[in-house]
Amino acid sequence: MTERQLSIILAVVYEYIKTGEPAGSRTITKKYIKGLSPATIRNEMADLEEMGYFYQPHTSSGRLPTAKAYRVYVDSVTARARSRSSRGAEAWRRELMGRRSGIEDLLNYVTNLLSRLTNCVAVAAVSGLDSMEIWHIDLMPLGGTNVLALIVLKGGLVHHTEFTLPCEVEPGLLEELSRRINTIACEHSWSEVHDVLYQYVLGGLEEAETACRAAISDVDRFLTEQNYRFFSSGAKHILSLPHFQALSRLQAVLTLLEQEKPLASMVEQCRQASDLRVSLGDENETDGMQESAMILIPARACQQKAVLGLIGPLRMDYERSISVLEAVADALGDEAEEPGGRGRLRKEDALNAQEKK
Repeated sequence: MTERQLSIILAVVYEYIKTGEPAGSRTITKKYIKGLSPATIRNEMADLEEMGYFYQPHTSSGRLPTAKAYRVYVDSVTARARSRSSRGAEAWRRELMGRRSGIEDLLNYVTNLLSRLTNCVAVAAVSGLDSMEIWHIDLMPLGGTNVLALIVLKGGLVHHTEFTLPCEVEPGLLEELSRRINTIACEHSWSEVHDVLYQYVLGGLEEAETACRAAISDVDRFLTEQNYRFFSSGAKHILSLPHFQALSRLQAVLTLLEQEKPLASMVEQCRQASDLRVSLGDENETDGMQESAMILIPARACQQKAVLGLIGPLRMDYERSISVLEAVADALGDEAEEPGGRGRLRKEDALNAQEKK
């Protein structure tokens, strides 16, 4: 690709994002590349169409960008320095800093804020439930062999799961097991303590060891498999966008938010890369999302690893959307972080905790 062709691609994409209309050669020469004739631009656009960057909705109309052209444009946007601030940023930055009621309230506010600022669907995910500090775990009988586990994590995140034990147990046993788990696990993450739980929680409960082991295993399975807690907002905003007047596109986004598993996969890729990720067109593997775009960025919320994101049409204002997303992520990161960190709970720590109860 030549420099001239790159300039034409960027101009056509920018023009379409701003106007929603196909870009013709005369428009490009008049507004963006003034040193070339419309005939020269027209020839180059025809070549770029053959290369898969443009398509022509009608023979007499200008060109529209394909996902391939959007990728060139987005790479250009992310490669250059951007202002990591946004209009009105100080007002909502102060609001963010003033929210101390827990991570759930904070991320609900953040997704509402992002959707209002961008007219996209905003998502947030707090990662690694097994790496979050445990505040409390309660095991409660539901009748017969059925048990409800109520799990409260740092920031006030409440999770619950139901499971079935291999045999019926007395309610008092579940209460005692809950007390012992909390003695070891409270103020630690599950990943820090699960290796020592069996040895130091089951002592003295040998008569119900099978049921107790099953209960701990079910809690372990839930916390390790439920890798993310998701928050979203803004479905009402995209209803007004022409792109989502096609019911199939709207359903694809709603299905993505509802099923969560494909979204979790994309969030995990972003978290591991520790950098901004933009998925366009066929880069989105979820059915029906091939004409949409997703922007994800790692963040921190209440000292927990999180990911923020936007879902919208291919014809998204990427420069503004990325700038807003980065500014909000930065504002979340401005929260005072706790110094240091804990490692895996040692066996002697667990024993000391048991002795203190």
